[in-house]
Amino acid sequence: MMWRPSLLLLLLLLRPGAQGKPSPEGGPHGQGRVHHQAPLSEAAHDDAHGNFQYDHEAFLGREVAKEFDQLSPEESQARLGRIVDRMDRAGDGDGWVSLAELRAWIAHTQQRHIRDSVSAAWHTYDTDGDGRVGWEELRNATYGYYAPGEEFHDVEDAETYKKMLARDERRFRVADQDGDSMATREELTAFLHPEEFPHMRDIVVAETLEDLDKNKDGYIQVDEYIADLYSAEAGEEEPAWVQTEREQFRDFRDLNHDGRLDGSEVGHWVLPPAQDQPLVEANHLLHESDTDKDGRLSKAEILGNWNMFVGSQATNYGEDLTRHHDEL
Repeated sequence: MMWRPSLLLLLLLLRPGAQGKPSPEGGPHGQGRVHHQAPLSEAAHDDAHGNFQYDHEAFLGREVAKEFDQLSPEESQARLGRIVDRMDRAGDGDGWVSLAELRAWIAHTQQRHIRDSVSAAWHTYDTDGDGRVGWEELRNATYGYYAPGEEFHDVEDAETYKKMLARDERRFRVADQDGDSMATREELTAFLHPEEFPHMRDIVVAETLEDLDKNKDGYIQVDEYIADLYSAEAGEEEPAWVQTEREQFRDFRDLNHDGRLDGSEVGHWVLPPAQDQPLVEANHLLHESDTDKDGRLSKAEILGNWNMFVGSQATNYGEDLTRHHDEL
């Protein structure tokens, strides 16, 4: 299951350029709340047989890895060299690639599709073209322009829209880490995809609580949990899968077994703890490439093991031969 985005995210990304208000009926629901970390690659991690596809996709991202597979070995190594320079510049710029810099690069490449979707919609919301999106720009593009004090005077359910607007503004303030009321691309990405950013965890939990906690006691009771998944018709027998969800709530969601979910338990549910996959892969690449065992990588060390980091026409052909040989 995946944690579902906000109404504003759906409006921004599914209908870029649209002017108009999101529907108050279109919020996250049921099975869409839980965010599970995607694997770095679907390929087998099979270095022992000379198949480095997993490492290529983890280091470059899947689409860029495909591009490298079409390059000559010389061009592939040249581009890898430029990536090494970028990794170091993004860190401390000391001429070496540390474990932290390597991990940060892998994490960044794995979020490229998210950043690309934000970039595609950027010009629609940066209406003054200054390279940042202010809260007012985002609000007006999403809900329409209103003079102060006249917000939603022209809609039937004005109070609902006001709550939606307040909720979006609260999330924007959390994403706006420097507090200048202007979102950089990174801050707007955090606003639109809070489940991907550790500093946004509390807002994801708060929004989930608000969605499900119908009696406003600060907790999610089992019936509130089920109501988010299933709405019974009069006289209808509860399906077996709903009973299973009640058991899931009791046995796995309610960690302290007090019959309800608090904020900590909600966080454990919708943003479950996961292995730091970029760190695991960074450790692997460093271990396999650090020839002098000083705990860091020089550019020469990375280029000396280049075919583990990136592919090319030559390595792609070799991996095809290996797979063919294994199938025989």
